[in-house]
Amino acid sequence: MEYTVLIIDDESKIRSLLSRIIELEGFIVLQAATAKEGIKLLKANDVMVVISDVKLPDANGVELVTELKKIRPYAEVINLTAFGTIADGVAAMRNGAFDYITKGDDNDKIIPLVYRALEKAKLQVRVFDLEKKVGLKHSFESIIGNSPAIKEAINLAQKVAVTDTTVLLLGETGTGKEVFAQAIHYASARRLKPFVALNCSGFNPELLESELFGYKEGAFTGANKDKKGLLEEANEGTLFLDEIGEMNIDLQAKLLRVLENQSFIKMGGTQTSSVNVRIIAATNRDLKAESENGRFRADLFYRLSVFSIGLPSLAQRKGDVVQIAKYYLKEFTAKVNRAEITMDKQFIDFLTDHQWKGNIRELKNIIERAVILANGNVIGADLLPYEFHNLQPKFGSMEMAEVERQHIIKVLSHARGNKTETARLLGIGLTTLYRKIEEYQIS
Repeated sequence: MEYTVLIIDDESKIRSLLSRIIELEGFIVLQAATAKEGIKLLKANDVMVVISDVKLPDANGVELVTELKKIRPYAEVINLTAFGTIADGVAAMRNGAFDYITKGDDNDKIIPLVYRALEKAKLQVRVFDLEKKVGLKHSFESIIGNSPAIKEAINLAQKVAVTDTTVLLLGETGTGKEVFAQAIHYASARRLKPFVALNCSGFNPELLESELFGYKEGAFTGANKDKKGLLEEANEGTLFLDEIGEMNIDLQAKLLRVLENQSFIKMGGTQTSSVNVRIIAATNRDLKAESENGRFRADLFYRLSVFSIGLPSLAQRKGDVVQIAKYYLKEFTAKVNRAEITMDKQFIDFLTDHQWKGNIRELKNIIERAVILANGNVIGADLLPYEFHNLQPKFGSMEMAEVERQHIIKVLSHARGNKTETARLLGIGLTTLYRKIEEYQIS
């Protein structure tokens, strides 16, 4: 593959000499005598390396680095100067230059330097491509559905995404609150900074505090060294606090301080740490009622709910069920390397009639399980969990037990004996699975 190098220098002899040297290495070389010409060429061409003189007729080459990097962030800039100074060299590097060298030394150095700059630029291109893919994966366009309820939620989220406002996402379990939080983050100016998620219901109060704020060495037994908290990990990015209603009252006061002045004190510490972080919180509880009953701090509730977005349940967007099911069907079919699988009419009818108390998470699990159990290329209602609908009177109690036994055996086999994964796919607790394995004498 041929890569492009841009030379910006008002001395035509130097441009011609450098151009010949670099072209002999197989590069495409573009030439410009002024910063204005260079910028025009940079905008029109996929330039990987720029070699720019420091003293140009219409610009300072050191200051020009910043503008060039804005136009083509992954391109690497090498500054050339007739009279190098330490101050200019430091400024050039601070502005994002790859290197700063003195003319006269450049003939021997330039080719190795261009190759090193190219390698860094190629790495930057891969990083930008990856970031673009991640951004698309978590964009608002990735949220499936055309119902008025979901469109209204997306519209609100898009409007608040471009601000730094704290957001509170409200909705039942499984409605996609983390998906919305990620979409808000990746549509914001913080998109290139970390997105960190924390489920507040997964920790006891002391452990949650250490995870959130970090701790100093000796803060408690086992704290053998300083540890960063997730607030610091999310610095300049977004911290998503799921199930915020489960947070301890005392810890809520410390979180309030973060929202008010972006500062906190680590466990076992005395000094204040500062962060620049956006908070997005989520809950399936009625926090207003919780605050009125004294179970959640009213001042924290009002700070969190500056901008609230209610996410509709799947029962409120029944028209989206089949579209979402088809999306997961395609995803899981590809995951297990199966040929294309379709849903028969009866299967689709059951999906649209179901109440979906577990919302999208429940639908996703049911589609995954159906793909695992499918023997052919069409999945029917017989692959739905037997408790999924109320058409089971045609089975006798002995027949029902055998259906359940065979179902568990098949899922166990797919999970390669992993009982935790089997319980997840079946939608039951691990202890329930062990009891059924013993009851049905499954080896």
